[in-house]
Amino acid sequence: MKITKLETLHIPDYPNILFVGVHTDAGLTGWSDTYYMPDAMRGFIHQFASPMLVGHDPLAIELHWRRLYEVIAHIAGKGAEIRALSAIDCALWDIFGQSTGLPVWQLLGGAARDRIRTYNTCGGPGYGRNRGGRTGYGTDGPADGKYEDLIGFMTRPAELAQDLLSEGITGMKIWPFDYVVHQPGGWDDWRTFKGAFEPNLRTLGGQMISNADLERGLEPFRKIREAVGDKMDLMVEGHGFWSLPAAKKIAHALEPYKPFWIEDLMRADDVDALAELQHSTTTPVLASEYLTTRYEYKPVLDKRAAEIIMIDPTWAGGITESKKIATMAEACKRPVAMHDCTGPFTLMAGIHLAINCTNAMIQETVRAYLRVTYPDMVTDIPVVERGQILAPTKPGIGTSLLPDVRGREGVTSVVSP
Repeated sequence: MKITKLETLHIPDYPNILFVGVHTDAGLTGWSDTYYMPDAMRGFIHQFASPMLVGHDPLAIELHWRRLYEVIAHIAGKGAEIRALSAIDCALWDIFGQSTGLPVWQLLGGAARDRIRTYNTCGGPGYGRNRGGRTGYGTDGPADGKYEDLIGFMTRPAELAQDLLSEGITGMKIWPFDYVVHQPGGWDDWRTFKGAFEPNLRTLGGQMISNADLERGLEPFRKIREAVGDKMDLMVEGHGFWSLPAAKKIAHALEPYKPFWIEDLMRADDVDALAELQHSTTTPVLASEYLTTRYEYKPVLDKRAAEIIMIDPTWAGGITESKKIATMAEACKRPVAMHDCTGPFTLMAGIHLAINCTNAMIQETVRAYLRVTYPDMVTDIPVVERGQILAPTKPGIGTSLLPDVRGREGVTSVVSP
């Protein structure tokens, strides 16, 4: 079996997602996706990766990873190049599974469990979508729309927590402090937040946080705890916006609400600062979907800068590299959580890893994506039962692009050679 061509697909309605296909002469096609800067990733895939892969065995996955990574390392590339490599790697694992008739988790060494707990990241169907030529948090949808969980956690957090619990979902991730970054001191009521989540280039917030803004950011946590007590685990997302002093202040203020973790209050690019934050709070620090390859995760583990490790399979280096990162974390007694707030193949890759890795703790999902967004893209959606994702049973990654995607208005497909 040989690789015959690489394909990239872009759907205008989902402007940040790039779908990546690896085709073979055996009639098998492996699919994946990755997120952010699709044009840059497309350039790497067709200009660099395709000439290195076409004509070669798709099952030589470790060799292909190293050869592509050496190209990236040589040109000091990081973001777009690693994300492109990640997507290619996941597509190769999909081919491997299809060729053997086995799901990817079986190829990784078998199942450590038959299901993995999930939590709901509280985005809505419009999160990351194309809205009038721009993308963002998706706060311009109807406040009472189905699964508008971002608006929900700001305006009716107690009701949202109760709704999730009724479905068996016992964890939810929210980010009310983003509001403060984008509009510090400039709002009086949660009902006025619409649009405030969209980045404002005139405001460089995040250096400090006032007591008043801190109290406003704590309001959803307070209301959820009053309504459901400790039945709901609360994950705190920071999107990397805060300085160390501000992050410490937020972390200390959150402690009475017993968060499950605090995630990316700061970016993990200064490991010493991250370690200082972790050592200053009783809440576990999680790091980080923004890290790529074992070489960036290693200092975080060495300095005990985070208690929980998050991995995005199509950002960190693919299934091949994510498995190695998880094993490194296991050696340091650290659990791993798989990230997905991006695309359906990324989610499936994370589930396969979570089923296999003995130190996997939880898998992120967005219920609006599972029920509204991903069914618009792929053939199969993960099965969730009472807050648990069941192990995929189909060969390979377990899903494929819908047949009609290529023919949709505005969709662009590039094939090389």
